[in-house]
Amino acid sequence: MKRIIIGMLVLIAVAFAVVYGVGLSLPQNHVAAVRAEFAASPEEIFETIADFRAHPEWRPSVERIEELPARDGRPAWVELGATGPLAMELTESEPPARLVATILSEGMPFGGRWIYEIEPTATGATVTITEEGEVYSAIFRFVSRYIMGHHASASLFLSDLGARFGEDVTVDIVR
Repeated sequence: MKRIIIGMLVLIAVAFAVVYGVGLSLPQNHVAAVRAEFAASPEEIFETIADFRAHPEWRPSVERIEELPARDGRPAWVELGATGPLAMELTESEPPARLVATILSEGMPFGGRWIYEIEPTATGATVTITEEGEVYSAIFRFVSRYIMGHHASASLFLSDLGARFGEDVTVDIVR
């Protein structure tokens, strides 16, 4: 029994070392982009994304929003949900075509920004989300790349946005 326990501990230590080593070899920065087409207008989509206070109404992973004091006149908030708190700031807003939300990453294992680009189409709009991410922890770099995937959060956002408009959207990986 003692050998089995020691063997298991050795396996766990080796697995941890491999995950850490692979994570160290990965770049800290990444860019991932996803896109989906919507029947909703660019204006409707822009207003829905920009109204961060209403995100809990249509994003099941967001339980509530806590508004933070504005930062240099720009809105800031904390998303609270299953993955914990995520502080954000709206750093760019060009209705109805572009929004940029930046993670307030002090003390977080990751940071970066999401760029929302909304292009009109003949039948509605195409929304592209580009994540320019930074993952500081080697362990979290491994998890982000190989377990969660860099596209997962933005893909979920687009699927939730589609559901908000009663649409079943197809999310395509752009980059």
